[in-house]
Amino acid sequence: MRRRERARRADRTATILAVILGGAGVTHFLRPRGYDRIVPDALPPRLTTLASGVAELAIATGLVVPAARRTSGWAAAALFAAVFPANLKMASDLLDHPRSSRTMRIVSVLRLPLQAPLVLWAVRVARHASKP
Repeated sequence: MRRRERARRADRTATILAVILGGAGVTHFLRPRGYDRIVPDALPPRLTTLASGVAELAIATGLVVPAARRTSGWAAAALFAAVFPANLKMASDLLDHPRSSRTMRIVSVLRLPLQAPLVLWAVRVARHASKP
């Protein structure tokens, strides 16, 4: 019974992560300008926004498919690490911009340490996925 409960918990946490990534992926297509602005200068903004949206949607889909969950969990961890430079750029831009609100500045800075738990969550999903 304990093993079954752990499997159910692993399914639930993978599904929640999939919903978060899927929602974020959709917003890349519905509101791309906000993402374009935080793409590091060395990358093409719209292409990077759309590619990351596709990646998020693909990973979200993989997380709900048990056979693909392990690989998708590792891919989610890599994606969360890869987008950290965009989050840094957003925080830096908002801190430097005189018209950004205090709330926006605080949220952008507080968002930075959130990447670590997201990476760890994705790693946990990958590690607890049943082996194909």
